[in-house]
Amino acid sequence: MFSAVKTTITLSLFLSSFAAHAIDISGAGSSAAQPLYVKLADVYGKSQNLKLNYQANGSSEGIKQVKAKTVEFGATDIAPSQADLKAGKMICFPSAVSGVVPVVNLPGLKRGDVQLSGELLADIFSRKITKWNDPKLTAANPGVALPDLGITVIARQDGSGTTYNFSDYLSKVSPAWKQAYGRNFTVAWANGVTQVNGSSGAVSALKQTSGAIAYVDYQYVVQDKLAFTRLKNRDGKVVAPGAEGFTAALLNSTWVTQAKYEDMLTDRAGPGTWPITSGTFIVASQASNNPEKTIATLKFFAWGFAHGDSIVGNANFVRLPDAMQGRIFGDLTTITDASGQPLKWSLSEALNLR
Repeated sequence: MFSAVKTTITLSLFLSSFAAHAIDISGAGSSAAQPLYVKLADVYGKSQNLKLNYQANGSSEGIKQVKAKTVEFGATDIAPSQADLKAGKMICFPSAVSGVVPVVNLPGLKRGDVQLSGELLADIFSRKITKWNDPKLTAANPGVALPDLGITVIARQDGSGTTYNFSDYLSKVSPAWKQAYGRNFTVAWANGVTQVNGSSGAVSALKQTSGAIAYVDYQYVVQDKLAFTRLKNRDGKVVAPGAEGFTAALLNSTWVTQAKYEDMLTDRAGPGTWPITSGTFIVASQASNNPEKTIATLKFFAWGFAHGDSIVGNANFVRLPDAMQGRIFGDLTTITDASGQPLKWSLSEALNLR
């Protein structure tokens, strides 16, 4: 009897101690990347007693919070320049690849029925084309019954990496767009454009509006069963969004050869390339003011690269090539404490966690 009580007390104390050492880490930024990091953390946290608190408040806000040291990491769909990283004393590395996809809500038409070029997409979002049966659109879609319906353009109002990638692509394929709107996290949209906050806001507005067009990241296309448009790429081939097209863009970039992550993946060469391919990135302080939480964060991402391929795929992202992952593992070990001393953690131990 005494032995059983003693065992129960010992076990209770052990569990209490284990719970006391549970680590909460915080991240903020990209709403597009939120499903990926949440799914990774759900699996990892079951064995490593880690909890992720993530705010999906837009890429630009994620970078701001890293600079303010209010989160362990920021998530952005645009890599800061080397000059910005140096000035902000930050480190940046990609975590996965996806793409931005134009999506429509048109009665009687299915996924992939509508075909667009970059120039037509720019004319639609600048409100030069305002009807679905405009002659330019019907000419690009022979045999497709485009409705006599006004086009409702839905765009992001908040600071968004999705918007940055989308507007970067339009700036490359349309000189008129580049001059009038350019590329940025926010855009001074044309009169008549419906502006919403967040990826979920764009999806909700699209579903509620017949005749609407919006742009979202690929995982929302899959998750919400949205009707995507096909696009004509740089090689003149009409392609649908998906992992093969995203991978083709990545392999035709300087990411693999030179680790130039600030180079955009939009409008890349290749017959199978999706023209609005994008990466998603992690940004963290080069010097940590909370080593325990930073080490937990680094172990989490190292584990994700080593063991998270199926989770990345199930979240509708594309994993990075092995050579890129190896380079990133080296980058993770350069983060120091506030005094500049290397953090005391083992990369090999993190890679072997299950």
